[in-house]
Amino acid sequence: MKHLTLILAILIGSTAAAQAACYADYKAKQDNPLQLHYGVAEIQGDCTVENATSQLPDRLGRDGWQLLNVMAVFDDGGLDQRKDSAGEYFLRY
Repeated sequence: MKHLTLILAILIGSTAAAQAACYADYKAKQDNPLQLHYGVAEIQGDCTVENATSQLPDRLGRDGWQLLNVMAVFDDGGLDQRKDSAGEYFLRY
């Protein structure tokens, strides 16, 4: 019974870790006139720069922004330190 409990605890912990929130910080631009912004966005699926790079262009493009680059991906622990820098673009896209 102890083994079964241990196995269940490991499986539940693995599932929770796999579903942990993922965020990316990025830079974007608009032309005519040139505008730049830094933002933070929640990313679905794999928490990788590649996955964030594939998701963000469509989201940003709806408002005429073009993704310049994804700087990093991170979990909940990195949100607070980026909130002020992202300003109005914090979790907007």
